[in-house]
Amino acid sequence: MTRDAGGPGRIRARPRGDRGQISVEFTGMVPIILVTLVLLWQAVLVGYTFTLASGAADEGVRDAAGAGAGDLQSSCAAAVYERLPSAWEGSAAIDCGAGDDVVTATVRLEAPVLFPGFVGLPIPVTATAGAAAEGE
Repeated sequence: MTRDAGGPGRIRARPRGDRGQISVEFTGMVPIILVTLVLLWQAVLVGYTFTLASGAADEGVRDAAGAGAGDLQSSCAAAVYERLPSAWEGSAAIDCGAGDDVVTATVRLEAPVLFPGFVGLPIPVTATAGAAAEGE
């Protein structure tokens, strides 16, 4: 109810022209909200893939540092695959190597895609870890 300019104390009814406006606005916002949620979820998947890759690289280099020179690659790869969930194992690329005093492990994963066919996806994620080589 609003005050009428016709005089003090007179109240007139609000016009009914805005009836259903909230429904129209909500219907227009639903696609924007859904796209935002999908993009946020994809960002969470990429972040989780970063976490998995770095944890797997750490685990791989830890096992490789204790292994002999001949068993370096296989022990590193076994530790990495043991650490990764099965959904990420298919895209895993593992490279373990030993330098003078350092053993390194590089794990490359592809973040899963919520909707296949997006341009630029899947996003590759690479993590590298290093540890001091243990003496034999």
